[in-house]
Amino acid sequence: MNLHPQLQADCHHLGQYEICTVLLHKNKSVPWFILVPETECIDLLDIQEQIRTVVLRECELISNYLKQVQKTPKVNFASLGNVVPQLHIHVIGRHVKDACWPAPVWGNLREVLEYEPEEVESIQQKLIQDYDLRPLRP
Repeated sequence: MNLHPQLQADCHHLGQYEICTVLLHKNKSVPWFILVPETECIDLLDIQEQIRTVVLRECELISNYLKQVQKTPKVNFASLGNVVPQLHIHVIGRHVKDACWPAPVWGNLREVLEYEPEEVESIQQKLIQDYDLRPLRP
């Protein structure tokens, strides 16, 4: 799958589910995942129902990771596509003490905190071991 250049620039590639590529936003101010379904559709609700069900199940796996491992009590879920037209779904862990609570993350994260390579590797390995993520395709 070809990713939009903005997604390539902003994210670490973690792996693959059945339908979605799983990305981790480079700014670790909040735990922010982006799932990109393999489809030509640009809106989530335009995807065939059977495929959409799988996409939502894959988003649920990331949500479970955020709640169980990152201990985030709230998960934001959004598919906007105003800037990046390729269908992608944001799954973002939130808590009352995060960098921009209760505002949305877009345009409100004042500081950019980069992940260390070991942190990305640790997140990726946890998702592979316990949340059914497949390693990146060569």
